[in-house]
Formats: sequence, structure tokens, C-alpha cells
Amino acid sequence: QVQLVESGGGLVQPGGPLRLSCAASGSIFAIDFMAWYRQAPGKKRELVAIITSTGTTNYADSVKGRFTIPRDNAKNSVNLQMNSLKPEDTAVYYCNFKTFARNDYWGQGTQVTVSL
Repeated sequence: QVQLVESGGGLVQPGGPLRLSCAASGSIFAIDFMAWYRQAPGKKRELVAIITSTGTTNYADSVKGRFTIPRDNAKNSVNLQMNSLKPEDTAVYYCNFKTFARNDYWGQGTQVTVSL
């Protein structure tokens, strides 16, 4: 069974950068959306950033201007470049792929902690 594998989480100081990566463990055909979600303790999972197959992006208001979501279609991978991190960005981050056939794939989550 194909899985999404995330990497790059960890502890970072406020104002610092961090880059998350997500790749499929096998072949996934016809990926439409690639996205990153996050879930902080006691809160609902929220959409952070999304990119379509044509490169259109959308970001949560809280991360606009600080995060970008580059996508590599050839490698079936997506990154999340996070800059100027804030303590409120602390959460478990999940990547998500949705195919044109509306099959959903999720990663296992990676912890990001922004603290001194």
C-alpha cells in the first residue's frame, strides 16, 4: 500500500526557517491536489497550504507571506518551506495527496515545535 512519508520536522527558534518534505513510497497516478495540514493540541486539523496540478496555490491567512509549497510532479513530492516561524505555528504537520479520482493519501505527521 502506498504511503506518504514526511520528514523535516523538529525544534526551531522563533523567527527561524524549517523545511518539511513529503514523498510517496510508491507510485500514485494522476495527483490533483497536494496539501499540508496541521493540528495543534486541542484544536481541529486545519489546511495550511495547497497546490493544484497546474501550480495554483492557496494559503491559510496565518501563513501567507511566510510559507511556500513547492511541488515536484516528476518525483510525486511536495515540500513546505516555512520562514519567520512563530510559536503559534507549533503543531503536527500532515501532508495530503488527492488524486483526480478522489483517492486520499495522508502522511503519518511530523512534529514542528517553535520555541526558545
